[in-house]
Amino acid sequence: MSFIKELTKGIIKENPIFVIVLGMCPTLATSTSVENALGMGMAATFVLVCSNIFISLIKNITPDKIRIPVYVVVIASFVTIVDLSMAAFIPDLHKSLGLFIPLIVVNCIILGRAEAFANKNNVLNSIADGIGMGLGFTLALSVVATIREILGNGTWLNIKVLPETYDPMLITLLAPGAFITLGFLMALMNMLKEKK
Repeated sequence: MSFIKELTKGIIKENPIFVIVLGMCPTLATSTSVENALGMGMAATFVLVCSNIFISLIKNITPDKIRIPVYVVVIASFVTIVDLSMAAFIPDLHKSLGLFIPLIVVNCIILGRAEAFANKNNVLNSIADGIGMGLGFTLALSVVATIREILGNGTWLNIKVLPETYDPMLITLLAPGAFITLGFLMALMNMLKEKK
């Protein structure tokens, strides 16, 4: 039962973007297209799950004084695996995401879950937490990116969804558009929460 609870809490109840409000930098920067959002979400999910597993395994042998540096090294190792794998197998997406892949190392969601969850729980629950938070992050990125891509380009996953006569709202693809979109979505989430 605990596994399912940990798996689902990151999707809605403790969504890293809409509820906990962590990981704003990659959210705002990589949500210009759904393809980028899915790529960043999957990369972050891989790092979350793998680092949670490893940190949960070494939690009892890691001295408190060097705990955070150890976590950063563990996370950086998995980010390097993701970075090199994406460069080798999906170079176009890797080029599109650019610097934001290596910056996963300092993503507050990943370090926060290592410190707040994996450090205190068993491996199975840490896996569930990593998957749940990763899916929540990917879902939130994809929702923001869907709105921005449709309004800014008239496409979704590079497929034309609006008529040729549509005049794109280019501001949605710029930084102000990311903030506005995210603000409206967070307000919507808060309204839905209050109605419950």
